[in-house]
Amino acid sequence: MRVIIEPLSLPGGVEEQGLEIVELKGLGHPDTICDHVADAFATALAREYDDRFGHVLHYNVDKALLRAGRSRPAYGGGEVLEPIELWLAGRATDHFRGVSVPVAEIAEAAARQWFREHMHLFDDRRHLRVRCVTRPGATELTDLFDRRQQDAPPLANDTSCGVGFWPLSPLERSILATERALNAPETKLAHPAWGEDVKIMGLRAGCVVQLTVACALGDAHVPGASAYSEECAAIVAFASRAAAEILGDLPSLVLNAADDLARGDIFLTVTGTSAEAGDDGQVGRGNRGNGIITPLRPMTLEATSGKNSVSHVGRLYNLVAPRIAREIVEKRPEVDAARCFLVSAIGQPIDAPQLLALQLSPADAACNPELREHAQAIAREALTRLWCPPPLDLAPCRGSAIAR
Repeated sequence: MRVIIEPLSLPGGVEEQGLEIVELKGLGHPDTICDHVADAFATALAREYDDRFGHVLHYNVDKALLRAGRSRPAYGGGEVLEPIELWLAGRATDHFRGVSVPVAEIAEAAARQWFREHMHLFDDRRHLRVRCVTRPGATELTDLFDRRQQDAPPLANDTSCGVGFWPLSPLERSILATERALNAPETKLAHPAWGEDVKIMGLRAGCVVQLTVACALGDAHVPGASAYSEECAAIVAFASRAAAEILGDLPSLVLNAADDLARGDIFLTVTGTSAEAGDDGQVGRGNRGNGIITPLRPMTLEATSGKNSVSHVGRLYNLVAPRIAREIVEKRPEVDAARCFLVSAIGQPIDAPQLLALQLSPADAACNPELREHAQAIAREALTRLWCPPPLDLAPCRGSAIAR
């Protein structure tokens, strides 16, 4: 494994830059729905394989496409005219040692359960159609998956990369906290009109923070235009307070910027998500593994959701890299910020990437021999914990593509 440790080129982290952009697609956004359902499908498959055969078989169900339905929202309650269509695809073992695995049934059950648990205005019996179009994996990949020796690390089933950084900036943390607060179960109990389809775009120019928030409202709980305005005002106040708890000051916040109340052009829905009519979705188009989209930070286009948690480094490395960066910062107080980059090679053990690169700030920390050795040890231990008990907890922060 090649190891590179070097100074971080932007001392002090992203906060020192004059410009910062952070985006988050919330729980009910169509892209995030696809991410979550693909992961629910993957989890259900892994559990089924383990229950039936004593170990996890090959799968990668990281392809999902949501085709929006048609709806007619109206004050006091409208209707869904055509349901959402959710297509789940990828590779999944459907026969093993003469035993059939009901992959399509597992996919549908996992999808419907996810909607029942997370979308309080959504009726999966009337508003959802699930289509599973998986096929078994290619022989060379299934053989690679099964080639793992007992008490040895799995072999990477892809050549991919993972990236991570720590700490999160105040803007990043505030956006995660705001979405978390808006979509918390207790918030929905107190404000049933607030749908789960939340999107937040954060912009910091110098010291000025602007948040642009979209939040769907459920028409059954909005009897008229005045009620819609009141709900929107309540969302603005609520979201502003949630963000200010981290930012320190109330940000400038705009809600549902495309609304034109006089024309009746408002973000009113039947189900609490634009997926019912206005927007399609796809795995991998939204939040990265840490739950946010950060174009001025290092990122990868790799989709983590739906990939197997045994050997798919596209998932594993993008979840463990942020953990490595965080552990270095938290265990070494002289390190202000860290970035971690992992590059795999297909067929090689997952705990031995072809490249481990660490960038540390301040520069003198990166040049400290003892610290360099400790940082490398932290990374190696985290990679080992990907497969060697006790397993590394890979659940990312709530709000990410694969959390909840």
